[in-house]
Amino acid sequence: MELAIYNIKGEDTGRKAQLNDEVFAIDANENAVYLDVKQYLANQRQGTHKSKERSEVSGSTRKLHKQKGGGGSRIGDINSPVLVGGGRVFGPRPRDYRFKLNKKVKQLARKSALTYKVQDDQIKVVENFTFEAPKTKDFVNFAKNLQAEGKKVLLVLAGQDKNVYLSARNVPNAQIISASDINTYAIMHSNAIILTEGSLDVINKL
Repeated sequence: MELAIYNIKGEDTGRKAQLNDEVFAIDANENAVYLDVKQYLANQRQGTHKSKERSEVSGSTRKLHKQKGGGGSRIGDINSPVLVGGGRVFGPRPRDYRFKLNKKVKQLARKSALTYKVQDDQIKVVENFTFEAPKTKDFVNFAKNLQAEGKKVLLVLAGQDKNVYLSARNVPNAQIISASDINTYAIMHSNAIILTEGSLDVINKL
């Protein structure tokens, strides 16, 4: 599969980028994509939620009235869950939401996500570039030239580029990522993926 290569002005250079069919044209597995995105989001959770139970609520442990003979229901102390201000029954406790996913499943998910994006014509390839200085305006013009203005843009670089990163930092819905760190969630969450030639070389070997 081939895609046209553009420059940062959005002009077709006349050259073609070769996409590896084993990465960008596989038989996509929707369930693998679902599992990988689910794991990514689960790993982002802090899991620090906590509510106070009966033994943790501040209050006297004195029995409010005798067990029988009062004509009402049986009741213990003021921390009882059935009373206002009492503890909570089976409330949330701190926990770890992370779960294991096989490397081959994650690899299949990334390839499936890239296949979906190619099929939807949401991937473009640009020449390797950098900005002379960090300027948000430069990145906005770059996105506009590549018809990605107002979209969720994912720019994939071959490595770290401080000027490009700082230029995109204040742009809403723009994300900069290295080719080695690309993940299924980032791919599926965007609707305009821009790959540099250098990053494509890395992704073709996934």
